[in-house]
Formats: sequence, structure tokens, C-alpha cells
Amino acid sequence: MESPRPQPPYRLEDYGFAFLVILVSIAFAWLLMPYFGAVLWGVVAAILFEPLTHRFSQNMGGRPNTAAGLMLLMLLALFIIPAILLGISLVQEVTVIYDKVASGQIDIGQTVAKLRSSLPDSVEGLVERYGLADFESLRRQFGAGIATGLQGLATQLVSAGQGALSFLAALGVMLYLTFFLLRDGRRYGELIREAMPLRPHLRDRLIVNFIVVVRATMKGTVVVAILQGLVGGIIFSLLGIPGSLLWGVLMGFFSLLPAVGTGLVWVPMSLYLLATGHIWHGAILAFCGMFVIGMIDNLLRPILVGRDTRLPDFVVLIATLAGLQVFGLNGFIVGPVIAALFISVWGLMSEMRNSRGMIDPRAIEHEDANMTADQPQPDAETAAHPS
Repeated sequence: MESPRPQPPYRLEDYGFAFLVILVSIAFAWLLMPYFGAVLWGVVAAILFEPLTHRFSQNMGGRPNTAAGLMLLMLLALFIIPAILLGISLVQEVTVIYDKVASGQIDIGQTVAKLRSSLPDSVEGLVERYGLADFESLRRQFGAGIATGLQGLATQLVSAGQGALSFLAALGVMLYLTFFLLRDGRRYGELIREAMPLRPHLRDRLIVNFIVVVRATMKGTVVVAILQGLVGGIIFSLLGIPGSLLWGVLMGFFSLLPAVGTGLVWVPMSLYLLATGHIWHGAILAFCGMFVIGMIDNLLRPILVGRDTRLPDFVVLIATLAGLQVFGLNGFIVGPVIAALFISVWGLMSEMRNSRGMIDPRAIEHEDANMTADQPQPDAETAAHPS
């Protein structure tokens, strides 16, 4: 076995070209920032549905354009159009609730009075001891807070609806990108894989981890959120609680947060129903919250995710909250993916440090060279879509 050829020393021109590559990449990323969400969802849709598109193409006798177009129509019918209709209905419901609060049909003061009258004597004593007996002031502050919150939510939803042109532009970019990624995603994945300046075994493991985390996040987060929000909204509607669509959407959104989840909605509502004398409604909602809505997460998430992501719950919670804070709604994908890649990269770094204590680094370089030259590389399908 001949020894590997010595690598030529890097010259100033090589460092200059590397700097140019980094600079141009940063400039291109900055250019795409206005359509960051559209590009992100296009990539996510391609990662999730490209295998099914490829199967359609094979069943159609190798017609990738038709298969990609058919899959795009399915995504429109199953996800995008229902999401738009849900947003329109949500705007209408929030507006109606705000009008009722502003007109006095929903009396916050009466609600606070009912809560005060239902308090036990011991709790009433604690309230008076700590100077919280001024329920009139609390009523005004609480009512003003609810009205302001509803007004802000309604304003944001209406302003989002008024920005229809930018929304349509972003939707068009997403659909356009999704079509080409569904059709040619494997070729683009292979080009990216070959261009990454990493050792082959590290590169392939990082790509696999990235694909697995994206799929696990979408399966174990979005699917569970949709089901919990749907079931929660139906339960609220059957119990006659106003704004069931709004509460269902909020439960679906809060289900993105581990540990707390939908309890941020149904627990206070159950306590409110119990305190205002609706004992059976409050008990039914508490029971359904624990054993119906909660069990959706406990049963489906392990099935959908399995052992794909081994992130601790506290890491997922912090990464999700930080992602939502930095990237908005897109952060519930970006946050866990960045956290998973962080753990993966440092895990690989630990493996390399441990192995270098026993293996000559030149042997590692020689092994990578042999694997690149002699062994069959994983094709785009294997690298981008692991089993």
C-alpha cells in the first residue's frame, strides 16, 4: 500500500479564495433574508415529501415533472389552503371577541366578582393580608389588559391580511422552490454534499443528523400540535365555551413547548369554570385535558419521533423558546435543528479527540482518502433520505 501523497502547502491565494467563498456565501444569505421563511418551508417540504415524489415518478414511468406537480397540488389541498382558511376564520373570531369585550357583552368585572365570591375564606384572608383586596382596581387592570391583548392580536392578524401582496410573493417563492426541490432535490443534495469542506465520514453523519432532526421535528411537533389543537377546539366547542377556534389554535401553538404545552390553556379555563360554578364543565374539561389532549402527546410523539432525536426535554424547551424569539414562528423548526446540530458536532469532536489519542491523524487522513477513492459513496438518496 503506497503512502498518500503529501498535501501541497496552502498559499496566500488559497486563503484569499476561501475568504471570497465565505464573503459571497454571507452576502447570498443576506440577500435571501426577506424570504427566509419561504425558503425554509420549501426545503422542509422537500425533505419530507421528496421520497414520495420519487416513488410517484417511478410509478409513472420516470416523469419527474408530473410527479412534482402532483405532489405540489396535494400540498396545496391538504395544508396550504386549509391553513389560509383557518387564518381567515381566526381573524374573524378574534375580532368578534374583541368587539364583545369593548361593547360590554363580555363583562370582565362580573367575571372578577364571581371569582372573588367563590374564593374560600382562607384565600380571602391571604388576599386582604397582602393588600390585594382592591378587586375594583384589579378588575380595571385585568379588563384593560385583556382588551389591549385582543386588540393587539386583532391588529396583527388584520395587518397580516392586509399585507396580501408580500404574503402571495412569499407563497409563490415557496411553491416555486418546492417544485424544483421535489423534482431535482437528490441532485442538489449530492452537489451540496460534495461541496462541503468536511471529511467524508463527518460530512455524511452531519447530513444524516440534519435530515433526521427536520423530519422528527415536523412529525413529532407539527402533527401532534394539529391534533391537540383540533381535539381541544372540539372539546371547547362541545362545552359551549366561546372562542373555541381561538382556544384550539392557542393549544396547538403551546403544544410546541415541551413539559407545559396545552396545559397553559385548559388548566386556567378549568379553574375558571370551577370557580364560577360550572362544576361539571370544569371537571369534564380537566378530565379531557389530562386523559385526552395530554395523552395525544404521550402516545403519538414517541411513535412519530421514536429515537430519531435524543435531545433532552430542557434542551428542546430552551431551543424552541429561543428560536421563536429570534426567528418568529419559523423558530420552532430552526431552534431544535440548531440545538441538535450543536450536540451532534460536539459529539463528533469528542469522538475525534478520543480517537486521536490512539490513532495517528495521518492514518485518519489516509482512511478518508481511501474511502473517497475506492469505496462506493452513498448516493444522494441514501445521504439525503436515510431509513
